[in-house]
Amino acid sequence: MAFPTHRPRRLRRTAALRALVRETSVAPSDLVFPLFVSEAIDAPRPISTMPGISQITVREVAAEARALRDLGIGSTILFGIPKQKDDRGTAAYDPNGPVPRAVAAIKDAVPELVVITDVCVDEYTSHGHCGILRKMRGSNELEVDNDATLEVLAKAAVAHARAGADIVAPSDMMDGRVGAIRTMLDGEGLEDVAILSYAVKYASAFYGPFREAAECAPQFGDRAGYQMDPGNSREALVEARLDLEEGADMLMVKPALPYLDVLQRIRQAFDVPIGAYNVSGEYAMIKAAAAANMIDEQRAVRELLTSIRRAGADFILTYHAKDAARSL
Repeated sequence: MAFPTHRPRRLRRTAALRALVRETSVAPSDLVFPLFVSEAIDAPRPISTMPGISQITVREVAAEARALRDLGIGSTILFGIPKQKDDRGTAAYDPNGPVPRAVAAIKDAVPELVVITDVCVDEYTSHGHCGILRKMRGSNELEVDNDATLEVLAKAAVAHARAGADIVAPSDMMDGRVGAIRTMLDGEGLEDVAILSYAVKYASAFYGPFREAAECAPQFGDRAGYQMDPGNSREALVEARLDLEEGADMLMVKPALPYLDVLQRIRQAFDVPIGAYNVSGEYAMIKAAAAANMIDEQRAVRELLTSIRRAGADFILTYHAKDAARSL
């Protein structure tokens, strides 16, 4: 007996049918919106390389939190820009710094919003690197001192947690930082604060606009000595496994679009929540192409966010979050 030919197009005929059988979807609750909170400004300052995104003051934070809640976005990640920087990034753990004050303001205004804080020192160092510097052995050149940086990172995480952060997210790529942070958090009675590790963070060209937003461009050299080489994917599994062993609760891949294959490998290897950071350069490309009438921005954003979810991300950090939430 011959059976009728199966025709997949039958299930694509209408929008309702396509929605019914869709394998991967994106909701506002899957998105995390980054906020840049600066002590060095008196009013919001637009970021020229990231249309639609601005640095804000602590005064504006509560209003931003309410706007995210009203859009159905359940989380934000905070980056701080201090008034004063030094070569050791001491402002990173100032309890009265921009991030702790912003965390407290958000928790007062919208306590249910999940607050993630970026834990790094590049925004706080005068040289723009993600750690304390030292002279290379046998040379006058400078390099990041991995172990000397760990205490600063742990102190910053504690300052954020005491202010009310739900999750701290070390992004520095220093070896051992997750363990150092977990140890200090637990020692301070902050065992309930989760760690989202930027476990897989590549030395990428797509961070350019962020460096204006966070005022953290390196004053010399680059970050290739501590961020991952773009040609490596097996190394990503090693980095992720080490961070989980040190106490990470969640993992993140950054950037997202050039590393969807790596994201998928991480998803297949580990049964923990996985995030992906749709970074500033990826955002700026979409905005530039849309401004030139080369693409339909709304459709392109929906497609790229779906691709990140399809590759395995449980949640996405993205500057598109507010615009996307309005159309999802």
